Amino acid sequence: QVDVVESGGGLVQAGDSLRLSCAASGRSFSSYAVGWFRQSPGKEREFVSGITWSGSTTYNQDSAKGRFTISRDNAKNTVYLQMNSLKSEDTAVYYCAIRSRHWAAVVSTTAAEYDYWGQGTQVTVSS
Repeated sequence: QVDVVESGGGLVQAGDSLRLSCAASGRSFSSYAVGWFRQSPGKEREFVSGITWSGSTTYNQDSAKGRFTISRDNAKNTVYLQMNSLKSEDTAVYYCAIRSRHWAAVVSTTAAEYDYWGQGTQVTVSS
């Protein structure tokens, strides 16, 4: 079992930045890939960004490229999502998810492939 807790959400203006954090329990965290997803009212949950266990490979969905950066600190069992130049369309609940497949070399963009999820953190961007 892995417990996942997101933090760092809030209300900001368009153009501002936020850094989300995802803290996870368990000694195996350093061997798991992590993804960030988001969901806004009336829309399906969508992949935002992901990172492999070592941090050597990251992947952003198109709307996040050039604005969002994912990173991880395995010593702290924490993954970060730095979000810059926020837009109103970034407004959503952001979820961190753990894919408990050891040493996966690629980032999955499919929610069903992630096994542990946090409760989400709200990000609201006003225009």
